Amino acid sequence: MTTQVTSETVPIFLAGEFVNAGTPLEVRDPATGELVATTWQAGPEELERATAAAVEAFAATRRLASFERRDALAHIADRISEDADELAELLSRESGKPIRDANGEVARGALTFRIAAEEALRINGEWLPLDWSAANRGRSGIVRRYPIGPVAGISPFNFPLNLAAHKVAPAIAAGCSIVLKPPSKDPLVMLRVAGYLAETNLPKGAVSILPMDRPTGDRMVADDRFKLLSFTGSPSVGWKMKAEAGKKKVVLELGGNAGAIVDDTADLEWAVARLAYGAFAYSGQVCISVQRIYVVESIFADFRRLFVDKVRQLKVGSPLDPATDLGPMVNARAVARTHEWVGEALERGAKALVGGEPDGLFYPPTVLVDVSKDARVCGEEVFAPVVNLFAVPDFKAAIAEINDSQFGLQCGVFTNDLERTLLAHDELEVGGVIVNDVPTWRTDAMPYGGVKDSGLGREGLRWSIEDMTEPRLLAFARPL
Repeated sequence: MTTQVTSETVPIFLAGEFVNAGTPLEVRDPATGELVATTWQAGPEELERATAAAVEAFAATRRLASFERRDALAHIADRISEDADELAELLSRESGKPIRDANGEVARGALTFRIAAEEALRINGEWLPLDWSAANRGRSGIVRRYPIGPVAGISPFNFPLNLAAHKVAPAIAAGCSIVLKPPSKDPLVMLRVAGYLAETNLPKGAVSILPMDRPTGDRMVADDRFKLLSFTGSPSVGWKMKAEAGKKKVVLELGGNAGAIVDDTADLEWAVARLAYGAFAYSGQVCISVQRIYVVESIFADFRRLFVDKVRQLKVGSPLDPATDLGPMVNARAVARTHEWVGEALERGAKALVGGEPDGLFYPPTVLVDVSKDARVCGEEVFAPVVNLFAVPDFKAAIAEINDSQFGLQCGVFTNDLERTLLAHDELEVGGVIVNDVPTWRTDAMPYGGVKDSGLGREGLRWSIEDMTEPRLLAFARPL
């Protein structure tokens, strides 16, 4: 069964069935204000039905054969690829993401399910020799991984397909049931994916996809019937959820103020091109968006000139225009907050090399210099098309500046010096070091996550599956 998204009503996916239940939820195009579709926001009653179904379904999902989990995931990947153009347009319309980036997200969503299909066949255990002393002669063990139980997943608005896929796909691969809370701002693309899920042979109730308000979603956080909470979103919300999650395992993918380093051995044109993309893709509404750039003094003037020229070429406009680089921000509150933070930095002595006044939900790409380190636009997560440039005396000083932050998600290091590359890996307090590219780069098979306030645990299919399974020992005594 599939569900078609029209300008009318889109049902939610509750325990394997499409239903019209809860409170009507209008989804509007942030660029135009036009109604894309009306769906439903689940309430406590719908959540309870989905939770009970997930608990019941887990008795079946935990016993699915590897090939059954693989086949379901591969089918979803194939269907996403078949409908890629339609899904990208829908994603662009409901989220305001430029169509080029929407196409990329849909391709990544298919890849995420495809990787999960392969990893479903590779949930390996190990044999252990336990005869480490004379008293344990003849002892050995086998460790196998078993699905942890029903999963509560909460995904954000900025990648409404792929970050949701990073909850659903590993849960299916591991043999877990899952209730997913997609973002209320742009839930339609995952409700479309629910149609592909419904075409598989997964047990009924194995997956529910329910837009909810925050109070309803908070019920999932505290419900002990869920054995793992996987949340992607803001640090303030994520750490509060961890405190309320009780005994369940928690994986948090949170925010940052991602930094990049450019040293005097870097390919300057490549660094400029990639950093302009990394700072302003999806209007900076990415948790690994480039927010701080540290350039060694000897090349700072050249970098600054080239970077400003590149940023001035970026096009702000309709998300459906293939030439558009920046579309609208998510809402008026985000625009107002960004402008307030930029204004605060300017009042403290910063200078805007590029920038200007917002136009409705569109905020211009903004490049700042001479920014105070304690300005919010530098020290906190701006989540907007704003980047700060700093000159530093040397590479080690740049590392120190990157580490002088409450966040630690990823860092981009532009260098062609091997010793500096190894030093960055040793010394940077982040979850990932990306050499000769932006921290905004991510591929879906790699371990992804942060330290400090940026999160807890790692995503990436293999690592998510490990979190969604528990090791269990079988120990043998061989009488001698």
